[in-house]
Amino acid sequence: MKNKSNKKPISGLKILTIILIILIIIAGVLLAMKILPTMQNTENVANMNTNVNNEEEEPEIKEPKTFAGNERPIAFMIDNHINAMPQAGLEEADLIYEMIVEGGETRLMIVTKNKDIDQIGPLRSARHYFLDYALENDAIYVHYGQSPQAKSDIATLAIADINGINESEKNFWRVSSRYAPHNAVTSMEKIESIIKREKYRTTTNKGTVLNYVAEEFDLPDIKKKTTSSKNTNETNSTEVEEKVTNIAKKVTIPYSVFNTVKYTYDEKTKTYTRYSRDKKQTDWNTEKTVTTKNIIITKCKNTTLNDGSGKGRQTLDNIKTLDGYYITNGKYIPIKCEKTSRSGKTIYKDLDGNEIKVNDGKTFIQICPIDSDITFE
Repeated sequence: MKNKSNKKPISGLKILTIILIILIIIAGVLLAMKILPTMQNTENVANMNTNVNNEEEEPEIKEPKTFAGNERPIAFMIDNHINAMPQAGLEEADLIYEMIVEGGETRLMIVTKNKDIDQIGPLRSARHYFLDYALENDAIYVHYGQSPQAKSDIATLAIADINGINESEKNFWRVSSRYAPHNAVTSMEKIESIIKREKYRTTTNKGTVLNYVAEEFDLPDIKKKTTSSKNTNETNSTEVEEKVTNIAKKVTIPYSVFNTVKYTYDEKTKTYTRYSRDKKQTDWNTEKTVTTKNIIITKCKNTTLNDGSGKGRQTLDNIKTLDGYYITNGKYIPIKCEKTSRSGKTIYKDLDGNEIKVNDGKTFIQICPIDSDITFE
């Protein structure tokens, strides 16, 4: 008899199924070997792009806005008599100079650019020492009349000037609500048309007079070194550094018995409100209070010219190094104001000889009598 086996033969369907499973596994392995390197390369590229983007996204370097651009500034002689207040253009100005003139009065010179001002004034006549500060700003100089000294210097120094007295009433006009000589005005549009007519240069490469910085900063405490000793023996003396209070929440600058300028600090806005003759100054156009971010004081000797006119016209001894102060954000520091020529920029330095940084914003430069009793509170 033949022995019978218990094993059943494997069907063709099962064999085919096993082969398919094996093929699928092999295909999966091959596919994985192909895809994984591609994914790794893609990830690496993405990481590289991220790194590049991170490198490109460096912090933006801020630039100060005051006097930005290469447009040439324009300077306007502004009346500061009590009957000329309020004046038009003070609020829009970037830089304003104030200096003594005859009779204990002062005049202002506003310097601005890139501003569309409908009314500027009241305008007054030129004085020769104001030209020094128009020149250092490379500004076109606008005035209404001129002293003999200014007339001579405008020609000698080749000042790009616009004299309103020589212009038609369509470019300079008198406002009926005030009386002469405190009512002559113009507009930026009219001045720009005259500049075009006269073919004056409209760009500058001279740069700003002040060293403006975009990042807000506060002035440091003043440190004063004093020598102390326990006895008269100098070998035992020691040098002590003391902090001096340099708070400037209120600043008073007497120009004459007729005019004292004052500033009060607003901690919320970090600006100073301006007063003249104990009156808060406002802008004729906007009716806004005149404020400023910075104040620079220069103490300068003024004398009366012996020009035979009897009008008491003044001159300044300003081409030298003068004492002064820089005031911003409620504090002040003493500074030196160096001007080596009429057209040269005034360089304002701290007592260590470094040019001072100036906060971005409007600045009043108060060139006051050398014996002015300036106070800080």
